[in-house]
Formats: sequence, structure tokens, C-alpha cells
Amino acid sequence: MPMSISEAARAAGCSAPTIRFYETIALIPPAVRTGGGRRTYGWPDVKRLQFIRRARDFGMSIDQIRELLTSPLDDAGSCAKAREIVRRRIDEVRERRLELARLEASLDAMAQRCDASCGQSAAMPCTIFEDITDLAL
Repeated sequence: MPMSISEAARAAGCSAPTIRFYETIALIPPAVRTGGGRRTYGWPDVKRLQFIRRARDFGMSIDQIRELLTSPLDDAGSCAKAREIVRRRIDEVRERRLELARLEASLDAMAQRCDASCGQSAAMPCTIFEDITDLAL
């Protein structure tokens, strides 16, 4: 039974503008239109949208998702291609964790410097502003 865009969005866990966007960038095929021009969707469309949403939850880029979706499911090489995409995503996550750890260390150092030099007295200029300014140069 055909679904409206709002019904498909609800079933897939996304929004109608998201569905229109995915259609515009050809991540999903163009919707079947009614005589009045309204988009209609079936369960295969909803399943594809759910797949895209979950892949986005894993932080995959539109290009990575497009790669996954263009792999033929019955092709023996599709598993290797999918594994490569996931492994690249793992590497990206690991790099981001390192970046976040460096950021945390910098922020912690700023807070400790503030605690040691100006945290006890409101009359002292705050070192956090100096630290941020110095880092910006």
C-alpha cells in the first residue's frame, strides 16, 4: 500500500525534508507520483531510508552511504567493499577520538592554569582569555 511522504518519514524515522533531500541527491530513487503530483513510497523505500538513517547514526558520510548502496547485494565483492568502508569509518572515529583527547587536555590545562592563577581572585584577569587568544595566533 503506497504511503505519503509523511507516513514514509514516520516509518523510516526521518523527516519529509530529509526524504526530499535524499531524492534530490539521488540517494533514493525518485518517488512514484500520484496523478496530483504527490510523492508515494512503498516498504522498499522505507527500508532504504532506514538503512541510510542507521548509516548516518554511525557517522557515515553521504558518499560512504552511496558507495554501500551501489554495491550489488549479490556480488561477491560487495562484502569486501562494505568492509573497507566500515574500516575507513573506524579509522576516522579513532582519529576523532585522538583529536578529542588533545582538545580535552588543552581545556583541562586552561582550567588548571585559571584555578592556580586567577581562580581565587575576581580582581585578576582570567588566564583562559589569554590562553584562547594565544592559541588563536
